[in-house]
Amino acid sequence: MSDKSPEKLQYKMLGDDQNSETEKIAKYTGDVDWTYLKPHFNNGAMIYVDPELTLSDVAEVFVQDDKEKVQVWLKTADLVKPSSLHAEWWEYDETRFTAVVVNPFVLAQPLSKDSASTEVPKS
Repeated sequence: MSDKSPEKLQYKMLGDDQNSETEKIAKYTGDVDWTYLKPHFNNGAMIYVDPELTLSDVAEVFVQDDKEKVQVWLKTADLVKPSSLHAEWWEYDETRFTAVVVNPFVLAQPLSKDSASTEVPKS
């Protein structure tokens, strides 16, 4: 066992490339279904982001490790660790999400039913 104190946990974007954090957030953001998020929920790593917030802005706050802003969002329930009731509903409703990984978390925001089907019918 080491005598060193544990290092401070740093939230970071996945990927070891030359892109800026903003570019990485855009690159690693995508639409997913509940089956993708379920393992992250089960591991306690999923954070629900209220649709009133911009997901990329929230991700940047995490990357910058701005604990004060995160605490405000947690207190106002703009960020929530989902419960099993949330999970049951999302599975039943087949909810789709926009999600981004900010290690060790997955930030997820539900898509509206209208935006979940973005394919334009061909005439």
